[in-house]
Amino acid sequence: MIHIKSLEDGLELFKTLGSDIRIEIIKVLLDEGSLNMNDLARHLNITNGALTSHIKKLEECGLVRVSSEALGHGNQKICSATLERILIDVVPEKKDQDIYTTDIKVGHYLDCLVYPTCGICSTEKAIGEVDDPRYFTHPDRFDADILWFTKGFVEYQIPNFIPGNQKIDELCITAELSSEAPGYNNVWPSDIYFYINNTFVGTWTSPGDFGDVKGVFTPDWWFPMWNQYGLIKMLVINHDGTFIDGLKISDVTTDSLELTSKSNIKFKLEVPDTAEHVGGLTIFGKGFGNYNQDINVKMKYSAMN
Repeated sequence: MIHIKSLEDGLELFKTLGSDIRIEIIKVLLDEGSLNMNDLARHLNITNGALTSHIKKLEECGLVRVSSEALGHGNQKICSATLERILIDVVPEKKDQDIYTTDIKVGHYLDCLVYPTCGICSTEKAIGEVDDPRYFTHPDRFDADILWFTKGFVEYQIPNFIPGNQKIDELCITAELSSEAPGYNNVWPSDIYFYINNTFVGTWTSPGDFGDVKGVFTPDWWFPMWNQYGLIKMLVINHDGTFIDGLKISDVTTDSLELTSKSNIKFKLEVPDTAEHVGGLTIFGKGFGNYNQDINVKMKYSAMN
């Protein structure tokens, strides 16, 4: 997902999308998956030279990713679409709005219950042995920047340091997520459930466990047959309900959760064995995937009446 926070911020993106051929490039890549430059040019019936300039503009806006793949005596450029959804704030956020932000490292979960395939890694190495859930309680787990499991849950404590006598009007949690398949599988749906303080707030179905190209920030030592990147997802709970990337998924509100400066806030992500699609969960933190971020939390707050 690409989040444009004002119309002015989106100007370059809008210019890039104001081209029939560039729209067609995105559509082809979404339909066909990753393609090298030669195959993509043939699909579009244009020259490689003409394609290069369009790809450059799409890459600069984050709509297309280009990676190099060794082939024979040289490298070929592989193109893939990174676009899943564009979220545009037509009304920009008020500059004087009271906002508290924090980041949670992937390994800083409060509680967990996971089943293989599973594992946790820092950007330097695996923590313990993969597919052994015991290592999710290892002291080194606090260094973890990626974790994955087939079913089960992890639960995080969200730091709450908003000023006293304030209520939380909006809770926004952003993370890079995917399914968890043995190895990887770009078509591997998984129903991921979200909870705040044990209240179920909604679910999102991850379409796959992506490994067709290397993640932009994934370390070089990472195994090529493992998942490489996820999709950035934005979970928002406000006075109107709960939303994923701007799409309403439930009627749970911050009012019903009664979140204030005194609230102990827990955030749980679960793939239950009763879900329709039990396809696991991978959480990517800094140093992995395509977005180089931990779990980001933003709270908008105001004085209690």
